Amino acid sequence: MNILFISLGCDKNLSDSEEMLGLLTERGHDIVNSEEEADAIVINTCCFIHDAKEESVETILEMAEYKKSGSIKALIVTGCMAQRYKEEIIQEIPEVDAVLGTTSYGDIVKALDEALKGKSFQEFRDVNELPAVSVNRVLTTGGHFGYLKIAEGCDKHCTYCIIPSLRGRFRSVPEERLVQQAEYMASQGVKELILVAQETTVYGTDLYGKKTLHLLLKKLCGIKGIRWIRILYCYPEEIYDELIQVMKEEKKICHYLDLPIQHASDRILKRMGRRTSKKQLVEIIRKLRREIPDIILRTTLITGFPGETEEDHQELMEFVDEMEFDRLGVFTYSAEEGTPAASMDGQIPEELKEERRDELMELQQEISLEKGNERIGQELLVMIEGKVSEESAYIGRTYGDAPNVDGYLFVQTGELLMTGDFAKVRVTGAMEYDLIGELADEYTE
Repeated sequence: MNILFISLGCDKNLSDSEEMLGLLTERGHDIVNSEEEADAIVINTCCFIHDAKEESVETILEMAEYKKSGSIKALIVTGCMAQRYKEEIIQEIPEVDAVLGTTSYGDIVKALDEALKGKSFQEFRDVNELPAVSVNRVLTTGGHFGYLKIAEGCDKHCTYCIIPSLRGRFRSVPEERLVQQAEYMASQGVKELILVAQETTVYGTDLYGKKTLHLLLKKLCGIKGIRWIRILYCYPEEIYDELIQVMKEEKKICHYLDLPIQHASDRILKRMGRRTSKKQLVEIIRKLRREIPDIILRTTLITGFPGETEEDHQELMEFVDEMEFDRLGVFTYSAEEGTPAASMDGQIPEELKEERRDELMELQQEISLEKGNERIGQELLVMIEGKVSEESAYIGRTYGDAPNVDGYLFVQTGELLMTGDFAKVRVTGAMEYDLIGELADEYTE
């Protein structure tokens, strides 16, 4: 059976998709890249913000139309949108044969079997269950890096976020299972392990009674073949001394942290249900830079949150200017039904949200260019991502660049390099978000 698998949304969703692909290929199914070749289609959906919801709906409808032509025998919808809008999908899109909730993706083979028999199939387990699936996932990232999802769900309940209702409370994946998965990924050629969850920093609190991310990291550092370990989604208030210490001690751990702070106005942070103040954020950022001087800090912000005044926006601008984050992304606030923020007074017009986002990104562009220029002359270790077509140049990433969200270092060379290779590169130029370089004299590792 040929299966087209479409994974939408975040890297945590991609991790679920890879586990489903593992289960399907274990059963003997083949994965194909186009509707024309497929006998069945699986769509792993997202609905975190309006744009993601729209993309999911459009994809489902497009594939439903394709199924009407008769060549597709089964259409299956999984993931966050399936969890949130199961009734609407089942009732309004009859071409969909099976719908699986966020904790039911381990049933993907059963769902396909039932759909092929012409039976409708739905499975929605308790959102607080921890799915148990095969270790032997199918890597879709090119093989040289991979995402390791270390926990499910979230207990923070920020007022703008629907994740707790779709993904359940926070629960850590047992350490032994993660080590097993990481060892398998390394055996498949993964050199960079990227730890993800709705929140990585509180890993272990539910299973072991305390934060144990630092202990997990030590075990992962012992896996042969892994060269870099990167940590994403670290809530700033949960960063703790043992975590900082293990980052300093273990050479494989990238000096990089992703801190989703969302805002810097105390009034807006409180309305968002966040658990930090601006003063605390400044203290955490300064501590990280003091303890790990070459650390790269990434953050995300939400602009146009209900009640955000021009004064709040200017306070955020000043904060970004002062903190000089190495990497920064901005989302305009998206009102999600069922969240407290959606019914708050002071909703901001879309046009104003976008103006404020653009102002923040223009400021960040200046900061990013300045920081890039400071790198000129430095020699950095780079993971090669691929070749620039028809040019003597390669695309690479430094320890300060997470895939698909940060910039690149373009390496100009006539040497032959392969995707996944590590090379030492001397930085020769900078653009707003990317660097340019050439191979250092001793460039191979």
